[in-house]
Amino acid sequence: MSEKNKAEIPEEEIQAEQTVEEVEAEAVDAEDIPDERDEKIGKLEAELAAQKDRYMRLAAEYDNYRKRTANEKLGIYDDATSKAVTEILPVADSVRMALENLKDSDPEIIKGVELIKSQLDRSFEKLRIESYGEVGDEFDPNLHNAISMVDSEELKSNQIAAVFQTGYKIGDKIIRHAMVQVVN
Repeated sequence: MSEKNKAEIPEEEIQAEQTVEEVEAEAVDAEDIPDERDEKIGKLEAELAAQKDRYMRLAAEYDNYRKRTANEKLGIYDDATSKAVTEILPVADSVRMALENLKDSDPEIIKGVELIKSQLDRSFEKLRIESYGEVGDEFDPNLHNAISMVDSEELKSNQIAAVFQTGYKIGDKIIRHAMVQVVN
């Protein structure tokens, strides 16, 4: 538009004309904005996915660490308990042998030795110590140490005929293997 024509047009229309031009310019710019937004959104989503992946890996790693340390703690407890109990086992064996050999003794002496045996058994129970290796049990080379073999009509083949030393374990850990005599 020429200057003369602009002078004849009221000012409001000139501003409206400028506004339309500005709007058209902004519309051209607005067409570029969605592409930029999509790119930004894509980048942010990728960054979020990477952060989420790192977080999940960290959480899994921590969970594995927690489980591993709990197992190690339990293993250390079992090892310490088994070492301490190993020193007490000869006393338990002596009490068992005393009860076997005191059959004709004074009833008060037998009662006292039985009391000692029951106290030892309760202590072992509190420490999760289990005894094993009874006559008639199935022989297991992982648990029992076979000292000799014997023929028996009363017991089946591969059963324990006699126990010379009781075996002890804590959980799956063997503290001492049972020494036994096995039927052929």
